[in-house]
Amino acid sequence: MRPTVTSILGLLIGLHRVTAARLVDFQVTQPLTLPKDAKQCTVKILERTFAFSYGSPEVVQYTPPIASDCGPAGSWAGISLNFTVTSNGSVKVSSLSVYYDAKTSLFRTQYDRLGIFTLDHVEIWRTSTPEPTRGDGIIWTYLKDVSHYSPLFAKPGTFVLQLDNLIQTGLDGEYATTLHATFYASSERHPPATHADLIVPITTLADNSGDVASVPPVFSLGVTLPRNIASVVAEITPSGNGNEEFWSMNVPDKYLGDLPNDITFGKGPFREVRLLVDGQVAGIIFPYLVVFTGGIAPTLWRPIAAYAALDLPTYYIDLTPFIPILADGKPHNISLDVLSAESDHSINQNWYVTANLQVTLDSSSNPTTGKMVLYSVGPYAHASTTGSVRSDGTVDFTVTATRDLRIESQIRTGSGAETHVVWTQSLSYSNAHTYAKNATVQMLSQSSSGKFLSTHNGSPALADTFSFPAAVNFTYFDSTLTNWTTSIDHSYNRALQSVPFIPGTVIQEHQVASRARR
Repeated sequence: MRPTVTSILGLLIGLHRVTAARLVDFQVTQPLTLPKDAKQCTVKILERTFAFSYGSPEVVQYTPPIASDCGPAGSWAGISLNFTVTSNGSVKVSSLSVYYDAKTSLFRTQYDRLGIFTLDHVEIWRTSTPEPTRGDGIIWTYLKDVSHYSPLFAKPGTFVLQLDNLIQTGLDGEYATTLHATFYASSERHPPATHADLIVPITTLADNSGDVASVPPVFSLGVTLPRNIASVVAEITPSGNGNEEFWSMNVPDKYLGDLPNDITFGKGPFREVRLLVDGQVAGIIFPYLVVFTGGIAPTLWRPIAAYAALDLPTYYIDLTPFIPILADGKPHNISLDVLSAESDHSINQNWYVTANLQVTLDSSSNPTTGKMVLYSVGPYAHASTTGSVRSDGTVDFTVTATRDLRIESQIRTGSGAETHVVWTQSLSYSNAHTYAKNATVQMLSQSSSGKFLSTHNGSPALADTFSFPAAVNFTYFDSTLTNWTTSIDHSYNRALQSVPFIPGTVIQEHQVASRARR
């Protein structure tokens, strides 16, 4: 639930400011594996304080670092970004109003905001902001490995940070941001980072924004690829926003009328992100539930943000089986959409989605040829919704979904190499939900898991196994909704054992948080 505007005439009595260092916020994450003993050069990409910044992103012209400092452009062993942000607000006593969170009894000076980094229309990082509170403010720093985007950093381009912030009475927190890039020189000991020959954005291609597409409706972009392509992997970034921010807590439409008004939204708790080529489903994502720092109860995430809140996950789909179609030299529609388990598959507004195509070219300029020999993909997930409304008004429901995909192609490049590509996905999802005591008690248990595997001539080219369990409980103890308890137990378990240009990682993250106000 969102905070409400409350007079502070009485609340300010006895309130005093404690002088202390800024609160250091952070998100637990795996350390960077870039070579610490390599010669490095660091350049500032941008610096901007985001106040009232809706529709006003920071747009800078990027230039690669001087070759003598850390090697010729594009030869680097790696690239990392350092994003450091500070924020706080000031109590506006003259207005006698601030934003007060009834769940936490704490003043906060700003909501969490989405941050989107793009370079030449390719999204390279999606982040969000911790929520600042009254006092001495907050600070956080996050480091991100962007080595596989080396072709973008190797040439001059347009760098954009879109961080839409809003300044109004009580919500006066500004985000003072600085972004640096560090380039690691390659050597015999530290060879150049592997990367695609070509990176193609699947974004809005806007000149003055973060280029994210808002769905629904489906987003499509016409793309013409070189004819000598040897492999293509799509990297996809999705996130729920607006009425879809808490998508896993939404109620199937058939039970929405059995709950009090304004408790939650409809369209159910299941979401699948689809990637399509000329209308054919090429890959599916059951996304991880990212809890932003304003989610459930903001004090759950101070100072430790929920996993992935500062670095939203990306997902990988092997489009190599579609090369017999994509290599004909003609434009093809690459599409992204997000669907539910409702009968019409509709969702609320909205999700932000982008993708990029990591393209490897053949050494020959002759066109690649081939044939798709098997396409076994249904248009939608196999989903079911069951539930009941008890005599005391308790609403129980369970939503389940499964997905299986198998695509095979035989490909022959212009240099004569023949590849048999087998791309498979197997995914499952369940969400068991209870709303009790006039919806003052909400409990959910959700799990999504799956395995992506692409083999090229029998060897793994892309292997991604994941499990994302989550359990949430929220209970109000009175009708004023001011006394409550809440807890969340969620995990991010993922093994990226083989993804082109991405170091293999195994992440097993488990986070438990609880909070009460009596």
